[in-house]
Amino acid sequence: MAKSAPKKKRKPKVHKDLQGFEVSINQFGELHANMDIEKINEFLNKNVDDKKLAERDDYDDMKKGEASSKPRKKKKK
Repeated sequence: MAKSAPKKKRKPKVHKDLQGFEVSINQFGELHANMDIEKINEFLNKNVDDKKLAERDDYDDMKKGEASSKPRKKKKK
């Protein structure tokens, strides 16, 4: 049988803010990342909509960083 050539590991395309980000899982199921979790959370908050919070009336204000102290109300369907 002929051996196939080893495949080169290609790095996936990532957002420019996450360049160099690598994550791995060890044998115990723990995640290890080379980037600070706070920086990852900041990126996610800025770029990903939260489906659970989208029903709130003040969701757009929350995204802008203008969270109010008013009680939380859900939009009526």
